[in-house]
Amino acid sequence: MPKKIDPALRERAVWLVREHRSNSPSLTAAWAAVARQVGVGYESVRRCVLQADIDDGTRDGVTSVEHAEIKRPKTENTRPR
Repeated sequence: MPKKIDPALRERAVWLVREHRSNSPSLTAAWAAVARQVGVGYESVRRCVLQADIDDGTRDGVTSVEHAEIKRPKTENTRPR
């Protein structure tokens, strides 16, 4: 089971990547630098930033709110009554 990243740490990582984008040679380098700085995995930072871009509307995809709405009926159906 994957660990959940603290929402405050997630926001900080996203902010740091957005700040490092202009100073880094590539987006991948920015993700890696921030991952080392905040102490989480590279893939976790990458996914957080991509989801934040989707939530902000700068990238196409399913937002966090939409994902929660889609997931809710599924969990309601799996709970025993």
